[in-house]
Amino acid sequence: MRPFRHFRALLLGAAVLAASLGLAGPAAAHDAAESSSPAQGASVPVPPGKVSVTFNNKPLGIGASISVKDAAGAEWADGAVEIVDNVASQKLRPGGPAGGYTVAWRVVSSDSHPIEGTFTFTAAAAAEGAGGAATGGASTTPGGAVPGAGTAQPGATAPAEPASSGQPFQWSIVIFAVVAVGLLVALAVLARRRLSGGGDEEPDSE
Repeated sequence: MRPFRHFRALLLGAAVLAASLGLAGPAAAHDAAESSSPAQGASVPVPPGKVSVTFNNKPLGIGASISVKDAAGAEWADGAVEIVDNVASQKLRPGGPAGGYTVAWRVVSSDSHPIEGTFTFTAAAAAEGAGGAATGGASTTPGGAVPGAGTAQPGATAPAEPASSGQPFQWSIVIFAVVAVGLLVALAVLARRRLSGGGDEEPDSE
């Protein structure tokens, strides 16, 4: 009976491990935006030379985009997004007008899922061309929280690989399944040998 007790104990342990992996997988959150510069809803003297979003992890260097539009819908983003550590920055063209701006960002998080969000700011005065559109506006207002900006959402154009391939917990489940099957097979063989050995043994005549 002892081999069967070991077998039941192993099954119970496997079930507990599977439940733990199942709970840990969905609970693993995607990367999120922690702050922006300018801050959400901030008022700056003139349009800044660049805008940026700070994340809790370093985004991947592919598929990043940041759009900066004024109240009339004109695009002021200039060049490609620059990612340094966990900060994604976008330069702006000089000469931006006064008024409200809407920043829409999209990056591929460290777990290969696209995340996106928006924030707004207002420039009190127009920039003075190339010389006046420096970084003064952004530096006068500290970065602030971006409510909801870090919510993971499917992007309009997802990465080449399927979105599910970026979920680390699925690999854990595969590894667990392989280990569990190997343990079950090993225990079954051991139990069979013990049963066979117990049946073949004869009492000592001496």
